Amino acid sequence: MLAIERPTPRLQNEHKFEQGTSVEISNVEMGIDYKKLNISLDQSMLKDSVYIGRASGRSMEGVGIFDGDLLIIDRALDVQHNDVIVAYYNGLFVCKIADMINNQLLSANEEYEPVKLTEFDNYNVEGVVKSSIRLFRVPVELR
Repeated sequence: MLAIERPTPRLQNEHKFEQGTSVEISNVEMGIDYKKLNISLDQSMLKDSVYIGRASGRSMEGVGIFDGDLLIIDRALDVQHNDVIVAYYNGLFVCKIADMINNQLLSANEEYEPVKLTEFDNYNVEGVVKSSIRLFRVPVELR
């Protein structure tokens, strides 16, 4: 078994909040090696078939997509069973899980019922969600 000894962080500040919760803000001085990748995020994720959308709502929280997250959506990927997709469904753009076996759209939150697709629905897959990005500080351009 390999044992790793971690250095004790040096406490810089401690902030106290009204509810009695305290948060320690520390500056840990560790020798962390960062590896430079030979490819940029632009090259690996943003191809001609890729666009970025913004999630709205809580129906996909079970797969880690939260309200306000950016979605990296690829139009060139073929949809497979249980892929997270963006689709045009009866006049709305929705982000759901593709249930290819039962021909339905699933949410990743039990509060939302599955949507069974019928011949009367106006439905088109816009792309497969490759990843999502959570913004902790939303830029002015996205507000």
